[in-house]
Amino acid sequence: MINLERINELARKSKTVGLTEAEKEEQALLRAEYIAAVRRNLRAQLDNIDIQEADGTVTSLKEKYGEKHHDKFTGDGQES
Repeated sequence: MINLERINELARKSKTVGLTEAEKEEQALLRAEYIAAVRRNLRAQLDNIDIQEADGTVTSLKEKYGEKHHDKFTGDGQES
């Protein structure tokens, strides 16, 4: 689980007294974990959206964009 309290604590400390090297590394790791979680959540939301086309057909975003764009939103792969 992402510890937002710790992320905010480190952000406040960095603005006031500064961070040690260990705290900077922790902050970078926590931020990366947070961003990955946000991307996973966004991907899950997008996967559940269906669009009704003008002709009445329904297109699932998961089927249309699913796996080929999956890595960009989850942080599992490298963006090109």
